[in-house]
Amino acid sequence: MFGTRRLGGSQVSEASKNFCESLGIEHPIICGAMYPCSNVELVAAASEAGGIGVVQPLTLTYVNGLDFREGLRQIKALTSKPIGMNALIEGSSKIYMDRMAKYVDIALDEGVRFFVTALGNPSWVVEKVHERGGTVFHDVTDLNWAEKALKANVDGFICVNNRAGGHAGHLTKEMLFERLTKLGKPLICAGGLSTKDDIQKALDVGFAGVQLGTRFIATQECNADLAYKNAIVAAKEGDVVLSEKITGVPVSVINTPSVQKLGLKANPLEKLLLQHRKTKHWMRMFYSLKSFHSLKKSINAPSPYKDIWQAGKSVEGIDSIKSVKEVFDELT
Repeated sequence: MFGTRRLGGSQVSEASKNFCESLGIEHPIICGAMYPCSNVELVAAASEAGGIGVVQPLTLTYVNGLDFREGLRQIKALTSKPIGMNALIEGSSKIYMDRMAKYVDIALDEGVRFFVTALGNPSWVVEKVHERGGTVFHDVTDLNWAEKALKANVDGFICVNNRAGGHAGHLTKEMLFERLTKLGKPLICAGGLSTKDDIQKALDVGFAGVQLGTRFIATQECNADLAYKNAIVAAKEGDVVLSEKITGVPVSVINTPSVQKLGLKANPLEKLLLQHRKTKHWMRMFYSLKSFHSLKKSINAPSPYKDIWQAGKSVEGIDSIKSVKEVFDELT
């Protein structure tokens, strides 16, 4: 078991052992939820390898065309080990929130007991999940967001640092740990991790576990387009840039021609609308709907933005496309 072995020459901490035991997994490694890349086979393979794969509901339904319950059952047919679910809970639309609440209920009915929340107040998710004996970790990029989520009684935090793919943070992993450790909850390091040494360094800082995304896109089980995977393998750290034009907040992407055409900065009007408390949710929803459509196409079909590829600075340590099991064998 991961918690009783040495990784990179150091004994895995008590915090890591406790995290693994609480979720019923072997390795303190989360395959993070990724739109549009968290397909059935990838999630199942990550859990089967001893970590925990996290479902992204819009990927299963909107991208892969599955009924959400059926998608979960397909995953469960491939692995009997625990899986998680990602709930994006920013309340910009009642229709969306009602749908997300339904997804949470379905996941709980199907035996999911680990949830990762992001972007909003997780209190209602915590209430539902705790009633069924589950665990909720909340995505955070700084102490102020963690303190708000702590009031909702979350069980731990996914600490998104400045090397992450997707919605990156602005602090280093060390700074995040120093600011959040006083809250007394398990902390998971997310961002810039693709090698065994990367993971060991995060555990040595004091994190209970790690969350990887980009590394798992460049796997055989992920159904992302081969061009996307090859771009990750070919990219270096300096090729990853932050763009405000995809969701309205900085997103880490590979600096491709489409990204250059789209631009990296929101224009003055967009910035004004994004900063105003009454319009920022609508602007983010507008950006998200537009990017969901483009990113869905980019995964496996031609589109005007076929090379908008989210990735973190962990691309530096990814040199080939492997099976998920091979990745876990290398990481552990």
